[in-house]
Amino acid sequence: MAGSFRTNTVRSPHYGALQSVVDSLFADRDVKSVRRLDVVVAAESADLPEDLAEIIALLPPGTYTRQRLCDQLNSAIGGHAWGQVYGTVE
Repeated sequence: MAGSFRTNTVRSPHYGALQSVVDSLFADRDVKSVRRLDVVVAAESADLPEDLAEIIALLPPGTYTRQRLCDQLNSAIGGHAWGQVYGTVE
């Protein structure tokens, strides 16, 4: 990576991309929970950058309410100190 500089304080052009994925999964108010596979497929469809694909890959198998999914994703985002770069989800 000679010559390139990555920082976790500069907002990415992909800021908010995970929020769009979460919103798409729960766009139908009748949806109460989603499976990890649903999240993975939605993320792949959104063509997320490698860093955000890594966040999705860290998601443990299971079924997620919107709140639980957001908690899991935000935990991984925070663990990587990427909140300012990619944003958190709600």
